[in-house]
Amino acid sequence: MSDTAACPACIGLPEGQLERARSNGTNQVVLSLPGIHCVACINGVERTLRHIPGVANARVNLSMKRVTVGTNQPVAAEAMIDALELAGYEARVMDNSLLGTEADAYGRALLTRIAVSGFANMNIMLLSVAIWSGAAGATMHLFHWITAVIAIPTLVYTAQPFFVSGWRSLRVGRLNMDVPIALAILLASGISLYETLQGGNHSYFDAACTLTFFLLVGRYLDHRSRKAAASAAAQLAALEVPRVLRIRDGMRQMVDFAELQVGDLVQVLPGGRIPVDGIVTQGRGKIDRALLTGETRPAMATIGTAVSAGEISMDAPLTIEALTVGTETTLRKMVTMVDQAEAMRNRYTAVADKAAAIYAPVVHLLALVAFTFWMLWSGDFRLSINIAVAVLIITCPCAMGLAVPAVSTVAAGRLFRAGLLVKDGTALERLAEVDTVVFDKTGTLTMPSAARDALDPDAQSIAKAMTQDATHPVAQAIFASLDGVTPARISDQREHRGEGLSAVWDGKTIRLGSGAWLGMGKGTYLQIGDARPQRITLRSELRDGAAALVKAWQAAGLTIHIVSGDDADETARIAESLNVDHWQAETKPDDKVAYIEALAAAGHKVLMVGDGLNDTAALAAAHASVSPATAADASRAASDIVLLNDSLTPLIDLPLIARAAVKRIRENFTISTVYNVIAVPVALVGLATPLIASIAMSASSITVLLNALRLKGTRQ
Repeated sequence: MSDTAACPACIGLPEGQLERARSNGTNQVVLSLPGIHCVACINGVERTLRHIPGVANARVNLSMKRVTVGTNQPVAAEAMIDALELAGYEARVMDNSLLGTEADAYGRALLTRIAVSGFANMNIMLLSVAIWSGAAGATMHLFHWITAVIAIPTLVYTAQPFFVSGWRSLRVGRLNMDVPIALAILLASGISLYETLQGGNHSYFDAACTLTFFLLVGRYLDHRSRKAAASAAAQLAALEVPRVLRIRDGMRQMVDFAELQVGDLVQVLPGGRIPVDGIVTQGRGKIDRALLTGETRPAMATIGTAVSAGEISMDAPLTIEALTVGTETTLRKMVTMVDQAEAMRNRYTAVADKAAAIYAPVVHLLALVAFTFWMLWSGDFRLSINIAVAVLIITCPCAMGLAVPAVSTVAAGRLFRAGLLVKDGTALERLAEVDTVVFDKTGTLTMPSAARDALDPDAQSIAKAMTQDATHPVAQAIFASLDGVTPARISDQREHRGEGLSAVWDGKTIRLGSGAWLGMGKGTYLQIGDARPQRITLRSELRDGAAALVKAWQAAGLTIHIVSGDDADETARIAESLNVDHWQAETKPDDKVAYIEALAAAGHKVLMVGDGLNDTAALAAAHASVSPATAADASRAASDIVLLNDSLTPLIDLPLIARAAVKRIRENFTISTVYNVIAVPVALVGLATPLIASIAMSASSITVLLNALRLKGTRQ
């Protein structure tokens, strides 16, 4: 129930979601991919894994440098790692306890290489200035040798990321974005070494080292920008507790989280984070659920209260019996959902994938054409090779590869911090197109409260038992009104979509639901056997933030509709209080679907916001959908976005952020296109040196990332 439940956004998997999981490969393996950095890597990894028998799907999250592999039959992780190694990708089994460590190590390694490259570059430039200033003869040759002694070991170390990645790719007959970069560095340094050995007048060690320096700076800024984008999945996973205090046979022992089993008792001290989903068996105190629900007010936890992994015990020690551990906890399921959303493809990503797929052969062909043309035109080998190297570097489509992932990661993180869990990576694109919103009333715009005075003692006990595990807001309101009542022992409980609940008590069929279902007209009733149904008095109050949300969305140009299974008088009252002109009462689940389909047939893009089991079909039928965290499992599974807050206020800026995200993606593709239209001809006609090419390539990628980060400044 809502007053004791752990985060309801992810508890359990309903049948529909289970079927989709089975169809896509229920078993999952997560592998770390520390060496990936571009869209070509994503395509290569996913393609390699999909060719393994038993692998149903593979989904790479570039921001988190990991791949989630779904299998429909047993496949050893070692077999996947071996296949990836043969394809040129470093892979290892994901260790959640090290989450974030690899990214930090990668960043530190880049910084070290930048420092070494920068220091060597300064010394090489001092020698180069002397040569440019007129040094000749023996002095010039000496300076060339000193430059070579500094540059060659520097390049071997600092350009290692490009060499290793390029070699792994070439070793398996594949071309990635690091191949032309590595080739450019090797060509520039190789020609310089040849000139030095032959006593020539030209050396390009300064260009090779400067090129490497700027490429490393660009890659580090790319890494920092990705980190600043703050993957919501990474933030969540980082909150998992690595060590826990387990109580077994009266003895307390600190153990690894992975050692916990269902049924273990765990003690959480004041200020500690709860590591499992479970039930409080001892203790009483306040818990902070802000991470999972967005609710800033502390909740009271007592014996019997359900708690979730990720929540914090604020002021008292709590002993908790573990009901779910490991990958089945609420926190881990939220990580999985966000991870899936960040890695999801949409039509923009498809464009980037196609561009990256044709990149390698085209850029090498362009470089060969440039070299051949300039050799035939000028006969100058040095000039021709410099132009070919510049073409190799400047045509790298890193900016296009980052256009969608950068925006998706920033948007998902921004919405999560606002209390919205994006489950589908295409949701923002569809939300940006929405012009009409259909709200369910009860449980979404309004929250009911109940009075138990009209029920006799047996009826109160039965009603308490029937509603204690229900998710519908009316059932939760009835349960809340029966505080202190001992629930009866019932059996064979069932939920009837759009009508109510039924069960068996003392050999009698009992039904709790709408008056129309029980033959009593309007209202909510409880019937025991053949006795006359007893009415339960209900009142509806606007949910926190409902009025502000409707007003803001109307101001944003959205047309608001309300559909409800409630009677016309109550629906009309709520619609009038919210200044909504379009409403429909006494609607059944099929009627809601028909209502949405009629709007869609009229050319509208519909957003459905609902919470009940009877809203599931409507949520699935809409162009986009949102459900609150208190919604039924099936409703959350069918929705694109889950609201993790009791208030509707976080939804206010959702259309604005969605539109801004799509705008940023389009801007990023424009930036990438303009860059290539200008840069490629400039390189081909010989106006860009390798140094200028490396600066231009890095600048385009950084521009795309900075443009994506502008989403963080979108008005809330």
